[in-house]
Order: sequence, then structure tokens, then C-alpha cells
Amino acid sequence: MPQSCEFGAETGLGGVDHRINFIVAGVQKAGTTALYDYLAEDPNIGLSKVKEVHFFDDERVDWVAPDYGAYHAQFDWTAPAIRGEATPIYLYWPRSLERIAAYNPAARLIVMLRDPVERAWSHWKMEYARGAETEAFSWCVRQGRRRLLDADPWGVHREFSYVERGFYGEQVERLLGLFPRGQLLILKADDLRRDPNTALASVNAFLGAPPPAQVTARDVHVGREMDYGGDLTDEDAAFLRRLYACDLARLEALTGVVFP
Repeated sequence: MPQSCEFGAETGLGGVDHRINFIVAGVQKAGTTALYDYLAEDPNIGLSKVKEVHFFDDERVDWVAPDYGAYHAQFDWTAPAIRGEATPIYLYWPRSLERIAAYNPAARLIVMLRDPVERAWSHWKMEYARGAETEAFSWCVRQGRRRLLDADPWGVHREFSYVERGFYGEQVERLLGLFPRGQLLILKADDLRRDPNTALASVNAFLGAPPPAQVTARDVHVGREMDYGGDLTDEDAAFLRRLYACDLARLEALTGVVFP
């Protein structure tokens, strides 16, 4: 393990441990931006200058001997003491979680989850609205998955992973193979939307921060209003629910979290 990954190896500011305390590691289109916005208002929590730092999924980094300087430059190291970031691809992207564990094995991980069918549909709408996707959702979640076989790294894709990012059980199982269960907090996107104050209180308690001030519920990153060629069909939803059934059972067994 590189020296800077060892406990106490990289310190500054009078000997204070110079590592990030927590990371919102997943998942895309599940309310991570709303959570980041809420936490940004809490004076007891210091967040990265940009919401998604994309450090641990950066394949350009020399991961044999990583330089964390650029990563740490995203943070104010004067105050407060609890610092974190939110890059939701980390849960999905290969080796990201392993890199986080090497960087700080004591890090706390927050994972926000959303019904995987709704998540896939929202993800596709985002890419379609951006112009990155030109194919219909129905094709994308069936034949379109073959595109990932030509991707680099093999089998994963930043844009076209509508289905793959929804296999939460598999991804959480990998996370729990690297971090103790007590270092993982799972939140449902619907719970943050319906009752943000209860959700935020659980986050602060998990991080060891004082209780947060009361907030007013808000919508963040609402999908663009445009013609998507139709709505999510019952046929596509049923197809995806069958596809996710075994994985969701695995998620429930691991965490107790249940989706329809």
C-alpha cells in the first residue's frame, strides 16, 4: 500500500488526518444532487468544490502510486472537520470502491437508491435529452446492452449503462466486501424527497455531526421537458422487473432494503 494510504501517513494542518471522511458513492439519478445541496447548507460539513469530483473512477491516475494532491485540492482544510464528496458512479465503476478502501479504509459510504426501473428510465431520458443517446429506451435496455461489450473498460459504460447500474445487490455486496456494514448508510431517494429532515438527521448521525437545521423540501435536477417519444411502457417496466428480481432479493438479504 502506498505510504500516503496508511493511517496517519498524510497529515497536515497541525497533524490533522488529511483524508476525506465520507463519500456519497451512488447511485446516479437517485437524489445525490439534492443530498449534496442539502449538506452544503450545513456548517458542520465541508463538501468538495464541485459535486462530482470523479477521482476514484479516473483511469488516467497511476493507481499503483496515486497522487491525492488534485483530489485534496477540491476541499477546504481549515474547517469543518467532516469532509466529503458525491460522485455516484463510484458504486458502479470497476475498482473505484477498492481505490477508496485503499485511500481511507475508515471512510463512511452513503449510497442513495431508487427503484431500479425508474432509475433506468430517468437515466435514459437524461442521456437522450443531452443528445448522447439516439435510440429508443426499449431497444437500449435489450439489444443496446451489447454496446457495453465494446466499451473500455470492458462491460461498463458511463452513458449507456441504464440497466447495469440498477443491479444494486451485486454492487452493495462488493462494497460490503471492502467496508464494514457500520460504515455504510443506504438512503432511498423517495425518503429524501418525502421527508428530507428525517433523512438528513440520519446522515448527520451516521457521520457523527450535530443534528442539522430544518430544511424545506425541494426538487433538484428535474428531468427536461421535451418529447421522449412516449412514456415508460408497462412492457418495458415488466421486462426490467423480471431482470432485476434476483438481484433485488440479494439486496434485501444484505441490507433489508426493499423495492417493489
